Amino acid sequence: MSFSISAADLAAFYEDYAGRKDSAVLERAVTKNGVKAASFDWHSKADNDQHFSIDLSTGNVADQKQSGRCWMFAALNTMRHDMQQKFNLPEDFELSQSYQFFWDKFEKANYFYENVIQTANLPHDDRKVAWLMETPQQDGGQWDMLCALIEKYGVVPQSAMPESYNSSQSREINAVLNNQLRHDAVILRQLVQQNYAPTRIDEERRSMLNNVYRMLSYAFGEPVTTFDFEYRTKKDHEFHRDANLTPTEFFQKYVGWNLDDYVSIIQAPTKDKSYHQTYTIDMLGNVVGGRPIKHLNLPMDEFKALAVKQLENGESVWFGSDVSKYSETKLGLMALNTYAYEDLFDTELAMSKADSLDYGESMMNHAMVLTGVDIVDGQPTKWKVENSWGSKVGEKGYFVMSDAWMDKYCYQVVINKAYLSDDLLAAQAKEPVVLKPWDPMGTLA
Repeated sequence: MSFSISAADLAAFYEDYAGRKDSAVLERAVTKNGVKAASFDWHSKADNDQHFSIDLSTGNVADQKQSGRCWMFAALNTMRHDMQQKFNLPEDFELSQSYQFFWDKFEKANYFYENVIQTANLPHDDRKVAWLMETPQQDGGQWDMLCALIEKYGVVPQSAMPESYNSSQSREINAVLNNQLRHDAVILRQLVQQNYAPTRIDEERRSMLNNVYRMLSYAFGEPVTTFDFEYRTKKDHEFHRDANLTPTEFFQKYVGWNLDDYVSIIQAPTKDKSYHQTYTIDMLGNVVGGRPIKHLNLPMDEFKALAVKQLENGESVWFGSDVSKYSETKLGLMALNTYAYEDLFDTELAMSKADSLDYGESMMNHAMVLTGVDIVDGQPTKWKVENSWGSKVGEKGYFVMSDAWMDKYCYQVVINKAYLSDDLLAAQAKEPVVLKPWDPMGTLA
């Protein structure tokens, strides 16, 4: 049975609005200043100052600019933190995000072609095909996806492959590249449907990848294959040069991490996801045949305890969250009392974390780095966050996240397996349950 808004309904709504003593003043405040400014609670700033009992020294904050590379910045930042300590590197040292960006887009194109071929006999309006075509590739990603890139292509310092216009402002190249990929999808689907030999399809696909490589080289510059690593140490200003390195050699010598040691932990309290079980997402990744995405789902208390343990041992923590909720960029605040929306509108907005995920109110959309935590009576009260939006926001680029905000809007951390108990290691080793491509745990930071 349908419901139509009647004249009597409208009259009742008008009467309710007119009868509220604060309607006029609130209307003036909100229309003039906007919802956020009118509902901002200054107590959130006082409650979340920049002092932490555990506070790692991590150098200058990077800036992803007008691109969606937060996941990449956050992961490379955790590595450079370690490098700065090992080699006494200056605070402005960075690993090249542009280098990883090039290879990510190149590999995502091939991953897209793979999924197009696998689904070619489904109708074009099938949900899987429609999901693929909605965004053939994008800037976002996951920790495991960066690991897959590093395992294949290594890393380089930013000095070896600096930022370009398109790495810092990716909208233009994304539009053209997605146009190209959809164009190619039509051809690949037709070849499969017409039963062309796999060798013929591979030949066409290789030609398509050649086009993509050329497009990306024009946009980002062709990726470096060998380079000299030159730097001066932070304290004594000694000059160092390491000549003719490959990206893989550089990673092995200067980063030196065993990427298999770092695993993704998620916090998804929805009914369809058991705790102490691993999950992966259908059709999500970048490198065909590379490291797959794998998450271990844990209760919030275990999730946070692992992050604290890693920080206590001097290692920063990659994490993913919904930064769009109750966060104030200029002040660098992420706290549930940042904006009093319910008070302003005299309404109820609260949803459980599970319902927020199930009904599309929240999902992971941004990756950052935990570099500190304030422990009071054995419990975390707030967390120090290194963002990748430059030094003009927050405290020189650093944000404060309340512990309650973490409970509500934090969905993923990456933890060194050294901090997992035997039980958790056993859980992490389980075969993952495969989730649908559009599952909220498949969203990319």
